[in-house]
Amino acid sequence: MNEPRTFNALFLCTGNSARSQMAEALLNHYGKGRFRAYSAGSHPSATVQPLAAQFIGELGQDTSTLQPKSWDTFAGADAPKMDFIITVCDNAAGDTCPVWVGHPALAHWGVPDPALKPDDPKGFKDAWLTLRRRIELLLALPLEKLDHLAREQELRLIGKEV
Repeated sequence: MNEPRTFNALFLCTGNSARSQMAEALLNHYGKGRFRAYSAGSHPSATVQPLAAQFIGELGQDTSTLQPKSWDTFAGADAPKMDFIITVCDNAAGDTCPVWVGHPALAHWGVPDPALKPDDPKGFKDAWLTLRRRIELLLALPLEKLDHLAREQELRLIGKEV
């Protein structure tokens, strides 16, 4: 019997300080090994937003290793091959992205930037809940049965949810 496939997903935003970090943590947590999630930014911030780190920590994940990363880290030949690349901010969606190895399914899941008000827990909670709901929808898809175009279409439809 074949082992279930593990899908790689990369979440992108400009600073990689809040939304993409939270999406990475959520998918790694709820994906239970079916997914390996990563995050990066086009112009990475110096640190992860403290309220984003707090939500990630509440999942039981180690927050001491959280660090914004450049998306160039995932564009090289030695980078993990991505199955999905999902932008979570409008700025990153409009940036000229690197050429991704393996032609991953691309989608945009725009989420308002909670880092614009770094001391407002409501913005972070709203972003967290939106991302969690979209990840639940992703996890409900029969990905193994969908071809590349159908996966991309489903990912894009999820971005219109919530």
